[in-house]
Amino acid sequence: MENQNNTMLCDFYELTMANGYYVLGKANEIAYFDVFFRQIPDGGGFAIAAGLEQVISYIKDLHFTEEDIAFLRAKGCFDEEFLSYLRNFHFTGDIYAVPEGTPIFPGEPILTVRAPAIEAQFIETYVLLALNHQSLIATKANRIVRAADGRAVAEFGSRRAQGANGASLGARAAFIGGCSSTACTISDRDYGIPASGTMAHSWVQMFDSEYEAFLAYCKLYPDNATLLVDTYDALKSGVPNAIRAFRDSGARRRGIRLDSGDIAYLTKKARRMLDEAGFPDCKIVVSNSLDENIIRDIIAQGAQIDAFGVGERLITAKSDPVFGGVYKLAAKEDADGKIIPKIKISENAGKITNPHFKKVYRIFDKNGMATADLITVHDEVLDESLPLELFDPEETWKRKTVTDYTLRELQVPVFRNGECVYESPSVHDIRDYCAQEVATLWEEVRRFENPHRYYVDLSQKLWDIKRRLLEKRGHEN
Repeated sequence: MENQNNTMLCDFYELTMANGYYVLGKANEIAYFDVFFRQIPDGGGFAIAAGLEQVISYIKDLHFTEEDIAFLRAKGCFDEEFLSYLRNFHFTGDIYAVPEGTPIFPGEPILTVRAPAIEAQFIETYVLLALNHQSLIATKANRIVRAADGRAVAEFGSRRAQGANGASLGARAAFIGGCSSTACTISDRDYGIPASGTMAHSWVQMFDSEYEAFLAYCKLYPDNATLLVDTYDALKSGVPNAIRAFRDSGARRRGIRLDSGDIAYLTKKARRMLDEAGFPDCKIVVSNSLDENIIRDIIAQGAQIDAFGVGERLITAKSDPVFGGVYKLAAKEDADGKIIPKIKISENAGKITNPHFKKVYRIFDKNGMATADLITVHDEVLDESLPLELFDPEETWKRKTVTDYTLRELQVPVFRNGECVYESPSVHDIRDYCAQEVATLWEEVRRFENPHRYYVDLSQKLWDIKRRLLEKRGHEN
């Protein structure tokens, strides 16, 4: 799946615009585009960036085949010289991006493209597809993992994912967000995410008795004997037969899984039965349409659970399944290389874009906690010895003054002049980085209900540029 050429995975208007730029002599004009999102899923306090590795693979392999060009010629709407130009098409521009696993917030550029207009416009669909999908799943996974409060969470959603890539890349994103393993074997092969699993109810049904099914499994897998105990009756037969099979087989690593019923009640009863039978180390795993809210509820009820398997509500982000990242023009260069800021205006204030080629800084207090993000013009120089005055972007009368702080630029160079200059970390390193970065957010930002809105402010220079553009467009209307 990773080796498929996805050049033609684009919206058709990207090709018609590219043809227009070529015919009108605008093909080589330099354009700047930002990827950002407007709303955090599930009303959360932050999202998690993911999908950059797939963007890099796509950009590296960007090319049109003769079959692609023949298909476009048959559409009857493309200039022949443009089609010839596509034979040598490849990405020659620059890309800057926030590393995967970074907490991100609405309105700030998480990826910036500087490239000739055709190239910059053309990559829009795949870039958004990769970042939107994996950022959505990583964000949902992080919520679920935090709700589990230190208990392991396995991603179990392949059979409910939207397609093959939705399963394998969804598992990758879920691991970045904090899941410990996946049921998706191909994600173990391709990304090194530990594959785990127990058994289906059908395994139990294939034997003449539940006990025989459990005993056979324990003998086959004595170091990973997790038995599904609710095929018939969890407490009357399932747990007792599991205990008997553990004793008779000598299985060394034991567990049971519950996939239905009153989870809080069943796990408390099962825990007592296992402990009284001399198996206090036997793990209890639960599944069955879980999400962060259900997990928090059953933990609050005193459920005795060591690990969770979470499927459809994670792999589809069922409660809020659209991330909503967008790809907008922020600037262009004139013939002399001067950057000309561009703005999109809307009657909906939330859809007004931030113009210009920008940088994003995260501000950390003296304790290393993230306190705000600041978006600046690309060439601004910030002095950490001077206080910073920040305004709430939605309620501008609210402000905070920051002193004794450090700054970190969030975006890193990924491509320069078409060459990749960034080495993607392993997914294990990204997962560790994500956990470290989330830990720098205040508890008030991390909480599920009514999280504090994290400040994302514009520098005074950038705000002045935006205001002038708004005033100019207002006068023109």
